[in-house]
Amino acid sequence: MYISKKGIQILYADTDMMGVIYHANYLKYFELGRASLIEELGFNYMKMEEEGYFAPVYDVQATYKKPIRYGDKAFVHTWVELNDGIKTVYGYHIINGEGDKCVIGTTTHIVVKKDTFKPTAFKKAFPSWYEKYEEIKKK
Repeated sequence: MYISKKGIQILYADTDMMGVIYHANYLKYFELGRASLIEELGFNYMKMEEEGYFAPVYDVQATYKKPIRYGDKAFVHTWVELNDGIKTVYGYHIINGEGDKCVIGTTTHIVVKKDTFKPTAFKKAFPSWYEKYEEIKKK
């Protein structure tokens, strides 16, 4: 299983009145991790769009285990949890500077045609991308 590891810059604007990272900002960090993983594997989401497709989020799950505060170090670890040819599930851990898992989650994506938003098979539209995910996904 391949895991992408990317540092997160925590901004003061990312915090809430309790002084911790506002819960919805973790979705941005999930996207940061997903984009990093895709790039590290040699693929490009913009190229997907140029070819007439999107990969929208179909489902999001997040469990908040420990707060992260402004000034803390944080990292997003991202991997392919499931890749069945139709949908892809990415797994995430948001880790603090001490190595604690602060947030764990997943996002599920499907590939759709840009003009109609009609779902299409990932493995048919992007066979080499699909095969790479099969190679590196969680076993």
